[in-house]
Amino acid sequence: MTKGEQIDLRGVSVYPGALGPDEQAVLVERVREIARAAPMFHPETRWGKQMSVKMTSAGRFGWVSDRRGYRYERAHPSGVDWPPIPAEILAIWEKFAPGMRAPECCLVNYYGEGARMGLHQDRDEADFSQPVVSVSLGDDGLFRVGNIERGGKTESIWLHSGDVVVIGGAARLVHHGVDRIRFGSSALLKGGGRINLTLRVVT
Repeated sequence: MTKGEQIDLRGVSVYPGALGPDEQAVLVERVREIARAAPMFHPETRWGKQMSVKMTSAGRFGWVSDRRGYRYERAHPSGVDWPPIPAEILAIWEKFAPGMRAPECCLVNYYGEGARMGLHQDRDEADFSQPVVSVSLGDDGLFRVGNIERGGKTESIWLHSGDVVVIGGAARLVHHGVDRIRFGSSALLKGGGRINLTLRVVT
């Protein structure tokens, strides 16, 4: 697997090594700026269980989850506005989703040691013709892709820092998740861990 070689994983496009080390370092700084404006928090499932992943958002909307359910909100749980999506992150959308509407949310997920994300669909958005663009930063993550219907066979691939994933077209509603990370496999983040940026059109 070489840089720039697109991989098709059950209709999901994976672009290994799409972002170089300098680009990754800049993105980490932008994420820190986002987190200063809208601090990361542990969302809860609608059953009241705390998720292992910490998150925040940038853009017109942010994604939140609590006992009221999964949804987009115009403000951080603290009441502050979400900060704007940084230009460097918008440029990734423009490169990998050309001709699509501008993203309205950049969801920032942080995976610490032992964190994971179960199989799920991104279906809280109104327009499924718009893709989801995902950026991996830091430690390796084992990304799993299933089917549009729950159940059946799945396939997995290790995502590395700088990889970009596009979920769109016929695969827009496939179930996907991160089974685990290789904590400490990257030196990008002080203290280890993985950041995943997910760009989405909400309305």
